[in-house]
Amino acid sequence: MILIADSGSTKTQWCIVENGIIIKTVFSPGINPFYQTEAEIITDLEKQFALEIKSLNISQLYFYGAGCSFPEKKALVYNALKHLFFDAAIEIESDLLGAARSLFQHEKGIACILGTGSNSCYYDGNEIVQNVSPLGFILGDEGSGAVLGKLLIADCLKNQLPDWLGEKLLDEYELTPAQILENVYKKPFPNRFLARFTPFILEHIEEPVIFNLVYDSFDAFLVRNVMQYPLEDIKVGFIGSIAHYFRDTLEIVASERGITISEIVQSPMEGLVKYHKNTPNP
Repeated sequence: MILIADSGSTKTQWCIVENGIIIKTVFSPGINPFYQTEAEIITDLEKQFALEIKSLNISQLYFYGAGCSFPEKKALVYNALKHLFFDAAIEIESDLLGAARSLFQHEKGIACILGTGSNSCYYDGNEIVQNVSPLGFILGDEGSGAVLGKLLIADCLKNQLPDWLGEKLLDEYELTPAQILENVYKKPFPNRFLARFTPFILEHIEEPVIFNLVYDSFDAFLVRNVMQYPLEDIKVGFIGSIAHYFRDTLEIVASERGITISEIVQSPMEGLVKYHKNTPNP
């Protein structure tokens, strides 16, 4: 049996696959080596991970994760997973390569992630050959859940929302300005905290101030990332919860930039199962 994991900053989806069929799915908190130590990852997995999966005879583990683009970060995640799956052969790759493999299999394309964070790449059908660095939610991550939440909260606290909308936001999430600042600047995983506000954004997308916030952030993602790749005669696909739930707005923005989106899917897992079923181990 093989185990395929897709891990963003918010959650990790683990799928046990036998003969190309998913036989069990488990979710655990997101794993990101930029925010967690090896010991912290091990502790989280020991606490959250289903014991029945650890006891299964997993021969191969394919882990696709946020923050796993650099060798030292891959090694950190590898060591943590080896602590639990010591008999399995483990392959660690970035969530971006996972998105590209899921969307395009062995064909070329531009793969985009819009989830808690955002990212993009030019994929040649085998590997990532060009990547505009996402830079995280402080310097980049345009169009992501964390950035949409950041923009919403900033507008709320700077009185840029209609009074009724700002009051509803604070009431619905039972937050004060002081609590927001504490969560953003003092507590761990501020990106997760900010991404929590995307359901509110989606609920009020018909409000002009909210629609413009989302539109401008998606437009920034396309201009600052996607439009730096060669776009002629190549598919552009999106993966992630933000792309999935805000697809109407995303397609409007892309169309006005002359970009046709070939596919939008919420999770890469189905495509990854297909990829590994049809791709022999090296």
